Amino acid sequence: MINQKLLEIIVCPVSHQPLRIAEEQLIDRLNQAISAGRVKDRAGRPVTAPIQEGLMRQDGQVMYPIRDNIPVLLADEGIPMDMVE
Repeated sequence: MINQKLLEIIVCPVSHQPLRIAEEQLIDRLNQAISAGRVKDRAGRPVTAPIQEGLMRQDGQVMYPIRDNIPVLLADEGIPMDMVE
């Protein structure tokens, strides 16, 4: 789990919008889309590994994965949420 103080200061590297912890239900839907091969990151690379945790941009358009309790805030690794049904 992300430290609350860290969560208060980190922002989206592209839009500078605040980030929040993604809801479990959204992560489940994203992982279903990943399993179906429908998900690509912002760089256009297929996302093949399930997401355990993520940070959602304030507008709900992009999620950044959290791997080993470390937020991956690289613009190209953001996952556009328009691929999730």
